[in-house]
Amino acid sequence: MDLDVVNMFVIAGGTLAIPILAFVASFLLWPSALIRIYYWYWRRTLGMQVRYVHHEDYQFCYSFRGRPGQRPSILMLHGFSAHKDMWLSVVKFLPKNLHLICVDMPGHEGTTRSSLDDLSIDGQVKRIHQFVECLKLNKKPFHLVGTSMGGHVAGVYAAYYPSDVCSLSLVCPAGLQCSSDNQFIQRLRELQKSAAMEKIPLIPSTPEEMSEMLQLCSYVRFKVPQQLLQGLVDVRIPHNNFYRKLFLEITSEKSRYCLHQNMGKIKVPTQIIWGKQDQVLDVSGADVLAKSIANCQVELLENCGHSVVMERPRKTAKLIVDFFASLYNTDNKKLD
Repeated sequence: MDLDVVNMFVIAGGTLAIPILAFVASFLLWPSALIRIYYWYWRRTLGMQVRYVHHEDYQFCYSFRGRPGQRPSILMLHGFSAHKDMWLSVVKFLPKNLHLICVDMPGHEGTTRSSLDDLSIDGQVKRIHQFVECLKLNKKPFHLVGTSMGGHVAGVYAAYYPSDVCSLSLVCPAGLQCSSDNQFIQRLRELQKSAAMEKIPLIPSTPEEMSEMLQLCSYVRFKVPQQLLQGLVDVRIPHNNFYRKLFLEITSEKSRYCLHQNMGKIKVPTQIIWGKQDQVLDVSGADVLAKSIANCQVELLENCGHSVVMERPRKTAKLIVDFFASLYNTDNKKLD
C-alpha cells in the first residue's frame, strides 16, 4: 500500500480503516453475504424496487422499474437456478422510461417453493400466467423476454397465451431439438444412463465445480477469486436438492422439447439472440426457430457463450431496445 494512503488513515484517526477492514473480513469470511449486498446495492442504484404478490397461498417475488405507459411493459424470465437479479446487468443499459418487471421463477429466490408444485415447463408457464394476472399485466399485451430455461417458458407462454404477448425476445432458449447433440448434451445422456445425475454440471457443490460451470457457460474466461467462488457455492448449496429436482423435471420427456413442439403456434414478432460459442444449448437452435416462426429475426453474437446476459449485457440491451423500437416507436418518441 502507498505510504501516503497509510498516512491518510493515521491522520484520519483510522475512521476509514474500520469499514474497509470490515469489507475485507466479510469477503474472506462471509463472501455469500457480500454477494447479497452486491445485488441489493445494484437494485437500489438502478431504481429496481422489490415487491411481492400472491395468487391464493402462492407468493411471487419480483422487481420492477417504471410504470405502464403507451409502450408495452417488458416481463423478463431468468434461467435455471438463477433469480430476478441476473437481469440487472442488462437493466443497467435499458431506457429508464420503459416499464420493466423481473420475476423470480417458481421455486427460486423469493417465489414460493413447494414440494407439490408442478415444475414442468407447462407447470411453470401456468404459474407465470397466474403472476401476470395478479399484476393485471395482460390488460394490455406485453413484451416477453426469457433466457435459457426462462426462454423455454417464455416461448411456450407466447404459444399458450397469444393474446397476452405482443412480441418476444428469446435469449438462447432451451426446449429445442437439434439435429445433433453437443458435448454437454452427450455428457448428460451418459449421466442418465449411469444413474449418476447427482453430478449434473449445472449444479456445482464445490468451488472447483463452480469454476467448471462458469467455463461451460461462458466463452469469456472470467478470473474469479477462490473466495468469491466459495461464496457463489455457499449461496447455492442449500438449494441444490431443489435444483436437481427441477433439472430432472425440465429435461424429462414431458418437458424437454416443449418449445419445439409449440414454436409453430408463436405468431408475434420474435427476436432470437444466441451466443455463437454456446456450449450448453447449440446455436443451431436459432435456425430451428427462424424456420418455424414467421416474423422472426436472429442475432448471433461472436465470442459469446451461453451466459449472454452476463457476457454481453450492453449488446443484449441494445438488441432488445432496437427490436422494441422497430415495433413500437412509430410516434418517434425517444427511448431514454
